[in-house]
Amino acid sequence: MASTPTHIVATAQPTAAATETGRLLVSLPLLANGALDAMLTNLAAAFPDTVILVATPSATSGATNPSPDTLHLLSYTPATTAATTTWVLTAADYLNAFKIAEENQATACLLLGAEPQSLAPEAIRALAAAVLDANADLAVAHYNLGPREGLVNSAILYPVTRALFAARPRFPLAIDLALSLRMAERLAATAQKFTSINQSDAFLWPVAEAAAANYTIAEVDIGSRTLPQPAASDLNTLLAQIAGSLFAEVDARAAFWQRARGIQPARPITLSTLPTEAVDIAPMLETFHLAYTNLHSIWSLVLPPNSLLGLKRLSIMPPDSFHMPDSLCARIVYDFILAYRLRTINRGHLLGALTPLYLAWVASHLVLTGSGTAPEKHIQDLAAAFETDKPYLVSRWRWPDRFNP
Repeated sequence: MASTPTHIVATAQPTAAATETGRLLVSLPLLANGALDAMLTNLAAAFPDTVILVATPSATSGATNPSPDTLHLLSYTPATTAATTTWVLTAADYLNAFKIAEENQATACLLLGAEPQSLAPEAIRALAAAVLDANADLAVAHYNLGPREGLVNSAILYPVTRALFAARPRFPLAIDLALSLRMAERLAATAQKFTSINQSDAFLWPVAEAAAANYTIAEVDIGSRTLPQPAASDLNTLLAQIAGSLFAEVDARAAFWQRARGIQPARPITLSTLPTEAVDIAPMLETFHLAYTNLHSIWSLVLPPNSLLGLKRLSIMPPDSFHMPDSLCARIVYDFILAYRLRTINRGHLLGALTPLYLAWVASHLVLTGSGTAPEKHIQDLAAAFETDKPYLVSRWRWPDRFNP
């Protein structure tokens, strides 16, 4: 049995500043002067007794006020052209961060995404401490989001990552990470494969990378922060971009996740008892019903008869009791992953056909949570269903011809 990567849970509580056990590099995105000033103030508060390196792209003209003596500000020209995508970390970000860390003999790297000045000093310190003090290779931020935020993550990214890679970080595409030098080097090597073919905007999946290497993973509760929004407002485009990247990662690491893996203990979760406001799910259901008529022929190329029967039942459910079973959601996502691998249909069309099914899940989630179920409980139940049904994906992956629509 393959070993399971260690998982650590940390909290952003005030602790003593990290000692000089290693040289920390903080890699920042491009920031305007005011934002950079605020970020430097937060870094000085986070590491009052520690000298750290702070890397900012050369396009930043610098802070309006001198940085504290403990902060060594490095203005650099990216070795790889920075990606135009700003709402998530990309291949270029990982490659540039490692090269700067290596050139400046850093032993750990704190890679922060857009709007980092909204991070509390305690959160910044806790992320770094997970690597510097607790010896994790990867520390992933855990964000405090509202019950209707991050639903693509809740419906697909988190359950798939947890089930296939036996790793529990709630936000596997987090934009705030702490990396050991060997973790930064591993991510840079993966990033190089994309930047060398002019795909600097490509997503990387650090949790899957760490799990495959059997590196220690920590999850750090950092509370609330301002999360940047993607420029693309079209859900079809956004979901295809994110899910397509994850599906490609699953395909590339099939040899790893098909091996038997241990089950990690559940991390403590807080279930909100606050009532949720009613949301108009009619547009979501209208999209699903329209797709059921127009996309049924495509779905029938991807989904087995039992799943199609489940969708038929969904199509005639009244809105106030609309419910997609967790097992059906897991089967749908797994079959779409398999179809992505086999190129059953054009991948663009495939991912487009996933959008109305995702919206059906969102509508079901909102109906369930509106009736009193804690949103996080439903998401954890969904993730458990993905874990339970992993043998289904393994079987279909190895013997896809057993189901031939």
